[in-house]
Amino acid sequence: MEQEESICSPSHAGASSGEQYWCNKSEIIKELKKQTRLAGPLVVVSFLQYSFLMISIMFVGHLGKLSLASASMATAFASATGFSFMLGMGGALDTFCGQAYGAKQYNMVGVHMQRAMAVLAFMSLPISLLWAFTAQIFITCKQDREISMHAGVYARWLIPSLLPYGLLQCQQRFLQAQNTTLPLIISAALSTAISYWFNVFIFAMYIKFSPTCSQTWTGFSIDGRKKLLNFLKLGMPSALMVCFEFCAYEGLVLMSGLLPNPTLETSMMSISLNISAGVFRIPYGFGSAVSTRVSNELGAGNPRAASLAVKVVMLLAITESLSLSLITVALRNYLGHLYSNDDEVIRYLASIIPILAVSNFIDGIQGVLSGTARGCGWQKLAAYVTLGSYYLVGLPSAILLTFVFKVGGKGLWLGIMCGSSSHVLFLAVITMRTNWKLQAVKARERVYGSTVATSIQSNQESEENNGVQGVESASDAFRGPEIRDFCSPQEGF
Repeated sequence: MEQEESICSPSHAGASSGEQYWCNKSEIIKELKKQTRLAGPLVVVSFLQYSFLMISIMFVGHLGKLSLASASMATAFASATGFSFMLGMGGALDTFCGQAYGAKQYNMVGVHMQRAMAVLAFMSLPISLLWAFTAQIFITCKQDREISMHAGVYARWLIPSLLPYGLLQCQQRFLQAQNTTLPLIISAALSTAISYWFNVFIFAMYIKFSPTCSQTWTGFSIDGRKKLLNFLKLGMPSALMVCFEFCAYEGLVLMSGLLPNPTLETSMMSISLNISAGVFRIPYGFGSAVSTRVSNELGAGNPRAASLAVKVVMLLAITESLSLSLITVALRNYLGHLYSNDDEVIRYLASIIPILAVSNFIDGIQGVLSGTARGCGWQKLAAYVTLGSYYLVGLPSAILLTFVFKVGGKGLWLGIMCGSSSHVLFLAVITMRTNWKLQAVKARERVYGSTVATSIQSNQESEENNGVQGVESASDAFRGPEIRDFCSPQEGF
C-alpha cells in the first residue's frame, strides 16, 4: 500500500492542540466507497457462515419445544466456550496481518497466519473435551435433566466443526487484511450447504495459487513456528474480548432455564438470541472492514486516514442499526413462525421483539467500535472494558430484574442491555480520546519490533550531539511522512 497524502487537514482552531481535522466532502465520499466495497462482501460472508447455526435452529424449532430448547442450550454453550474463543483469538490477526500488510512487510502476513493456525489447532483439543461433557455440566448447573441430556448429544456432534472453524478464521483474516474479498464470498456460498472443512479447502487453494497472495504467502516456514507467545500476548486478550461478551449473552439461555416453565423461556431466549446474532452479522461486517482499514492505514503510517475511516464507519453503523431495528419491530408478529409452530412461543417472542430491536441498535454501534479496537491493537484494554460492562453491570442487572423484581424473560434482555450500553459508552470515550498519530507510531513499532525504537533513540541522540534539525532518519523511513516529528504531549490512548 502506497503512502497516501493527508486526507484531513488540521483545523485552524485545533491545529496546535492535537487531533482535530477538517475533511473535504470528496475525501469523505472516497473513504465511504472504500468501506462499502470492503464491508459488503464481509457482511455476506459473515451471514453465510452464521447461517449454518441459524438454519439448524430453525429446523429443530419445528420439531417441538424440547428439541428447540436442547439444541439452543447446546449451541449457546458451544458458542460461549468454543466458537467465540476461536473467533476472538483469530481477531488478533486483524492487528498483526493488517498492520504488517500496511507496512509492506508482506512475508510477515503469512507468518502471522501460520502462528495463529498452530495456536488455534492446539486450543481446539481442550475445548473438544469440554464439549464432550456438556450434559454433565448442565445437570450440575441445575438445568432440566431431559433438556441437558439432549443438549449433550447435540454438543458432541458439534465437535468435528471446531477445528475447521478456527482455521477458517485465520484464513479469512489473512485475505481480509489484503482487502481480498471475492474468494471469501465464493467459498462461503459454496460451502454453506457442505461444511467448514470445504470452506478451509477453498481458501487454502486460493491462498496457494492466487497471484494476489504471492508476496504474503510463500509457503510454510520455520518462522511460523517461532514466537508463538507473541501471538498469544495479543491473541488471548482478543479471545477474551469476544468470549466475555458471548458468555454473557449465552448465559441468558442458562438463566432462562431456571425460570418457571423453562421450556418456553429457553425457547424464547434461544430464538431471540438467534435473531439478534443474525442481525449482528451486518455491523460485524462493518467492524471487520474498519478493522482492516484502520490497521492498514496505521501500518502504512497514515493516522489521519485511520481517523477518517472510524468516523465514516460510525455513520454507516448508526444508519444501518436504526434501519434494521425498525424493520425488526415491523416484522415482530411474523419472525416467530420461522422458528416454531407453537402459538405460545410465537406470541411471547413478539412481545420481546421491541426490546430486542433496541438491543440490536446498541450492538450495531458496539460492533464497529470493537472493530476499531482490533485494528489499533487495543484487545487487552477492550477485554477489561467488556469484562466490566457485562459482569459488573449487565448480568447483575439481569439477575436483579429477573429474579428479584420478577420481570421474567424480559428482565434478562433489559439487564444485558444495561451492560451493552456501558460497553458502547466506554469504547466510544476511548475512541474519541485516541491520539491517532501515537497509534501509528505504535503500529510501526509492532511491525518492526525494536528496530523502530532503536532508530528513534539513535536519531534523537544524533540531533542532540550534532544539533541537526529536520534530518530524515531511519525512523522517518519506518514511520512514514504522516507520523514524522510526532511526540504530542497529549498522548491519549
